[in-house]
Amino acid sequence: MTSPEKIWTAGLVVIGDEILSGRTQDKNIAQVASWLQVQGIRLAEVRVVPDVKARIVEAVNALRVAYDYLFTTGGIGPTHDDITVDAVAAALGVPVVIHPEARALLERYYATRGGLNEGRLRMARVPEGSELIPNRMSGAPGIRRGNVFLMAGVPHITAGMLDALTGQLEGGAPLLSETIGCWVAESEVADLLRSCEAAHEGCQIGSYPFFREGRVGANFVVRSTSAEALKACCASLIEDLTRLGYAAIIGGI
Repeated sequence: MTSPEKIWTAGLVVIGDEILSGRTQDKNIAQVASWLQVQGIRLAEVRVVPDVKARIVEAVNALRVAYDYLFTTGGIGPTHDDITVDAVAAALGVPVVIHPEARALLERYYATRGGLNEGRLRMARVPEGSELIPNRMSGAPGIRRGNVFLMAGVPHITAGMLDALTGQLEGGAPLLSETIGCWVAESEVADLLRSCEAAHEGCQIGSYPFFREGRVGANFVVRSTSAEALKACCASLIEDLTRLGYAAIIGGI
């Protein structure tokens, strides 16, 4: 479902003390951002918050109204410190209930794994009025209520939930990109980049400098929702770099 004329946006709340302490390295920001791009949605803001209900509520309420969609990762498991469902329900002003379909899914999943105990049943709790996001990995579903999506913290489980949502959200035209590399100091071509971007409406140029093999270089990432505009901007950038005596490397360095 696409609406090319509108720029659709999303926020992401990453929940967990283990992320803030450095014990766990987050991988969900990158994969959520990449998935959203394919859906024609821009990830506009990310907040990382601890396992503190008030902080989660604050972040959820801020981002769910600022953007078209809000995603959360982490804190929907079976233990006492998995409080995302309670916090989101509080933010939305609704009670927490046991979702009958989620309970049935968990009962089937744990039938040969020791049965459904009190801890495992916690994963059937949802903010009232929620729908489920399928999870083929562990049986415990993700949760959707309106424009808010609650997903697991484990990256490969989150990936499965995102896959289940593919094509289900309304978005705009996907953001396309091409990379052009150059062995040049970023400061030497800053004016060139600005003028090239200004000359090509609907295109953005990101500059990512590096020091490698004893040399200074940069990769220039050109982005646009229009394939034609992207092609024209890249051609112009390559021409401008070549004119100044710098070899442009298509695909980046």
